[in-house]
Amino acid sequence: MERDRDGEPGGEGVRPSRRALLGWGGAGLALGAAAGGSAAALYPHEAPAHTDEAVEFHGAHQAGIATAVPDRLHFAAFDVTTKDRAELVALLRDWTRAAAALTRGDPVGEGATGGLPESPPDDTGEALGLPPARLTLTLGLGPSLFAKDRFGLHDRRPEALVDLPRFPGDNLDRARSGGDLCVQACADDPQVAVHAVRNLSRIAFGRAAIRWSQLGFGKTSSTTPSTQTPRNLFGFKDGTANIDGSDEAALRRHVWVPEADGPDWMVGGSYLVARRIRMHIETWDRTSLREQEDVFGRDKREGAAVGRRHEHESPSLRAMLPTAHVRLAHPDTNDGARMLRRGYSFTDGTDGLGRLDAGLFFLAYQRDVRRAFIPVQRRLARHDALNEYIQHVGSAVFAVPPGVRDHRDWWGRELLT
Repeated sequence: MERDRDGEPGGEGVRPSRRALLGWGGAGLALGAAAGGSAAALYPHEAPAHTDEAVEFHGAHQAGIATAVPDRLHFAAFDVTTKDRAELVALLRDWTRAAAALTRGDPVGEGATGGLPESPPDDTGEALGLPPARLTLTLGLGPSLFAKDRFGLHDRRPEALVDLPRFPGDNLDRARSGGDLCVQACADDPQVAVHAVRNLSRIAFGRAAIRWSQLGFGKTSSTTPSTQTPRNLFGFKDGTANIDGSDEAALRRHVWVPEADGPDWMVGGSYLVARRIRMHIETWDRTSLREQEDVFGRDKREGAAVGRRHEHESPSLRAMLPTAHVRLAHPDTNDGARMLRRGYSFTDGTDGLGRLDAGLFFLAYQRDVRRAFIPVQRRLARHDALNEYIQHVGSAVFAVPPGVRDHRDWWGRELLT
């Protein structure tokens, strides 16, 4: 749940021929179409403010980490189905070219209406006429991609890309965990985010397929402290002192991989932990306000820590119960460990027993999961009073390479060449 941190680019180039792009249109992907349908049902399409803004795709770091957090999420994990390393390289090149176009608000390839009438269009078309909506696309590489006898990457797996241990209380669904690759699509317009993942899925046809995906709304953390702190589905402010996306010193210390950590192809990148956390909404809603505030160690109205009047006042950890979430997650309790969080709330219908399938899709970027997420989560899993109301049901970890530098570069180039 809340990880409170109180006190604490292939570019545009020359477009390939229509024939070369036929693989992008492919035979279509039923999952992509279904994803578009479910998003429309969950989020009625209404473009919010800032939708005309475009986030620069190219740079030293991938967008979607320290950049401002948009309102909506479509996250997808992929299994690579090809056994051919050259096809994996071609996929990442194609994805990079498409991602650069999508984040500008441009269509994929020749678009939804261009090209040969007898062939499937390059773009699925549901974002026709829509602006970029601050879309960011962020790529991650899972541990399974580095398995022996796959793509010759075993010796290049980063030491920090460890398989997460099983924590007390975990009830992980294998169908919602893991993945060779991941794509995090964030945008202010849900249709733009879904459109991006759907088109990348179609491009991947025959080379990779979606393993699982998650829609998210209502960001639960912000990288821009000047904005109002968002609330999670328990009604509490979440991420009061999350790492500021403009705080270069904090990003270097806690988020970006330095040369000293290596390997070379990960310098300037980060590591992502994704956890699907089911929240027992109905039980929480029958809990007294006093107990809710004791569980978090925060005032529900202002977000102030126990004994404080204002949200951003430095907390007194000893004033909280030993099992309070904020106390256990605080950097002072965890040898200074911090993570940059970009989580989202989710609701996925009901569980068939009259209860909402709702919760937090936790996303956290860090320099090394062995020194950040793992020790913090171990402490929380053993002692956090919040565990009575939540359960971790999905899990994945990814190495997130540095950014795509220019139009000649592509995702994962330094690893695969």
